[in-house]
Order: sequence, then structure tokens, then C-alpha cells
Amino acid sequence: MAGVQQAPTTVRHLLARRDFRRLLATRLTSQFGDGVFQAALAGTVLFNPQRAADPIDVAAGFAVLLLPYSLVGPFAGVWLDRWSRRQVLLVANLVRAVLVVLVGGLVLAGVQGACFYVAGLAVFSVNRFILSALSAGLPHVTDEPSLVSANALSTTSGAIASVVGGGAAIGVTALGGSGNAGYAALAVAAALPYVTSSAVVSGFPRPYLGPDHLTRTARASARDVLEGMLAGARHVLQHAPAASALGVMSVHRVFYGLLTLMTLLLYRNTFTEQGGRFFPGGLTGLGEVLALGAAGTLLAAVVTPWAVRRIGKAWWITAMLAVGGVGQLALGSLFTPWSIVLAGFALGFVAQAVKICVDTTLQESVDDDFRGRVFSVYDTLFNVTFVAALLAAAFWLPPSGRSLPALVVVGVGYLLTAAVFARWCLRRQRRASDVLHPAEVLHADAPAPPAEEPGVRRRTSDAGRDLTQPRT
Repeated sequence: MAGVQQAPTTVRHLLARRDFRRLLATRLTSQFGDGVFQAALAGTVLFNPQRAADPIDVAAGFAVLLLPYSLVGPFAGVWLDRWSRRQVLLVANLVRAVLVVLVGGLVLAGVQGACFYVAGLAVFSVNRFILSALSAGLPHVTDEPSLVSANALSTTSGAIASVVGGGAAIGVTALGGSGNAGYAALAVAAALPYVTSSAVVSGFPRPYLGPDHLTRTARASARDVLEGMLAGARHVLQHAPAASALGVMSVHRVFYGLLTLMTLLLYRNTFTEQGGRFFPGGLTGLGEVLALGAAGTLLAAVVTPWAVRRIGKAWWITAMLAVGGVGQLALGSLFTPWSIVLAGFALGFVAQAVKICVDTTLQESVDDDFRGRVFSVYDTLFNVTFVAALLAAAFWLPPSGRSLPALVVVGVGYLLTAAVFARWCLRRQRRASDVLHPAEVLHADAPAPPAEEPGVRRRTSDAGRDLTQPRT
């Protein structure tokens, strides 16, 4: 029996498309700049000898920079479904280039407090706007069978570009020295890749990246935003895979936030003289954690499409949550530089594998006209859960960062989430099976179901309907 030939989903197939390469280049240049800018901020706040920081200061800084995006997010979602996404990417990157120059000036002047954080907030708000537009536009440059591979390649290479940018910035700092002048120069340097990203995306025709049904007016009242977000929320809730995927990602980000602050404190206050040549402390050691985390994301990009084709997205997410729990319990609890580096590798693998599956599930489950709003809600949850975990950890973790109870909470939490999600998967499969095989519950004296007609086979849709198609 001849089967239906599936579209190829290899990296070579994706890169053969010029439009995909252009959107990928837009992401890579943009996220390289993110890495440079984030390294400049991390150095300024955490490792600058002219400044001091404690857990609450660090968490408060993240909260000021990321939480207000929760207010921007709903408007961003509506705008992404009303404006040309190509124009969003073009203009927003130029705006970021101007903003990072402003931040660099504030760092050079030694400005701290509200003014500094507000400037950083503006950069991060535009950044999340851009990432939402990139995700919402991706289905326009690839075919549906290739979405898992496209997400794996795009998000993973983007994360690696960010780490490469951060590593380059750390290397420049090691050569040129730290202090306000050095970190200010790094912040300003991030403007160049942002401008480059804007130039790359300008090669798309204006309507190319959607939305499919473009609303010509860009005005959005508060009522428009509220109604739009409620419609987007209802749209997600009507699609169980999308809603469950968002739930899993939110829980994962809570654990990720706690581990992030723990790692920062360990390298800021504990791993100062440990590890020696191969596993140093300070900003260089933190760079090693980021580099191994990037290696984990790269491996996840290679393995995830293969795994999803064999066991499906839901079961791969379940497996990754279990790996996250075991990995953090086995490695993180040792609290040595080499074990934290390996734990970073495991966490990078798990985080990217889960994100690829969640991104793809949302892209497959929601209509294009809702995609901008859904991905903005996604990004808002991404930030809120992360910052909530940071704030809780700031009051829980000691200044050294060493806390075995916190590691146990994270490890057991991952395992419990995996168990709950696995049960949801089994119940969903069982309900689908009950719909598909009602004959199994017939009484023994009931007439047998009619025999299948020759040349006809039964196929099941995702909704559980019994469909028939001629054999080919």
C-alpha cells in the first residue's frame, strides 16, 4: 500500500528556503546583540568592583526589568496581530540600538537606581516584543511538517548566538578590564548587531510574515486590548494541548528562576577561589556555565526532532521534566564548580527541549490571527513565573547560594510535574480510545459491528472523530 509522502524536515530542507534563512539571520544577529548587552548588564550589576549586590538587590533588579513587561505584553500581542510583523522587527531593532547607547551612557556616568533600571526595562521590553514577533512569523517561512525542526533550529541557534555574544563580551572584558568604562563600551557595542538585524529583515516584503488578515488601523484602546486578550485566552483554553504546554512551561520557569539566582550567588560569593584553572569562579566561571548550557541547547536541537517523531511532543516533554529533576538532584547538590557546570549543561538541554515542543504546540494549535496575542501571553508568563521565583529565592537562599533544601524542592518539583503531565497524557489517550472503540463495551449478545468494506481503512483525527479514506 502506497503511503502519503511526507515533506522533508531536515535542516538542509529548511535552509534551502531563502525566506527561512533571512528570518533566521534576523534572529541570530538580534540575539547576538542580546548576549553582548546582557553580559554588560551582568558585569555592571554583579561583578563590577565599583558596585555591590546582595540576593534581594539582584532579584529586585530582575523584577524591575522584567515584570513591567506583563503590562506591555497584552498591548504587544494586539499590535502583533494588527501590524506587519516585518515592520515590528525592523523598527524595534532600531529602537533597541538607540536605547542601549543610552544605557551605556548611564553606566559610564555611574548612574544607579531607578533611572538605570528604567532604561534597562525599555530594552528588555522591546526584546520580548521582538522574540514574540519572530515566533509568530516562523510558520510563514516553513511548512507545517517542518515546524518542530524549524523551532529547534531557530530557537537553539538563537540561544547559542546569545551565548556567543555574551562570551565575546566577557572575553573583551578580560582583556580590557572591568569597571564602568568597560561595561559601558560593551552596552554600546550591542547597537551594531541590532542595526544589522533591522537591515536583514528589511529584505522581506511588508506583509510577508503576517498576520494573514492585517487590520489597517494601529490604534488599540484599553477595551480593544482586554477583549483581544480574553479572546486569545479563550482560544488557548479551547485547545487542551496548548493550555497544558503553557502550564508546563510556567512551572519549569519557576524552577529555572530559583536555579538562576542560586548560580549567580554561587559564582558571586562562593566560587571565588575554588576550581582553579579549569573551573574558575567569578564572571569567567559563570561564562563556563553559560557555554555548557549553550552546548546543552545545541544537543537538544539535534535530538528533539528525532525524539518527537518517535514518541511525540507530550511524552518527550514528560521525559525531559524527569531528566531535569534527576540531573539537578544528582549534580547541583554537590555545590562544586565542575558539578554546577555539568548541571548547567543538563538544564540547558531540558529547557531547550521543552521550549521547542511548547513553541511548536502553540504554533500548531492556535490560528494565525491569534498567534501574536498567544505568544505575548506566553512571554508574559515566561517572565512573571521567572521573576516570582527569583523574588522568593532572594528571601530563601543564603548569600552564599548553597541550599540543599532548595535543590531538593527543584528536583522533586520537576519529578512531580512529570508525573502529573504523564497522567494527563494517559487520560487524553484513554478518552480518545473510548471514542474510537465503542464496540469493546458492547454486551456479549449484542450484534457484531459490520465488517469493514474492502478498500477502505479507518483513520482517526486529532479530535477523535472516526474518518474513512480510500486506500491508495
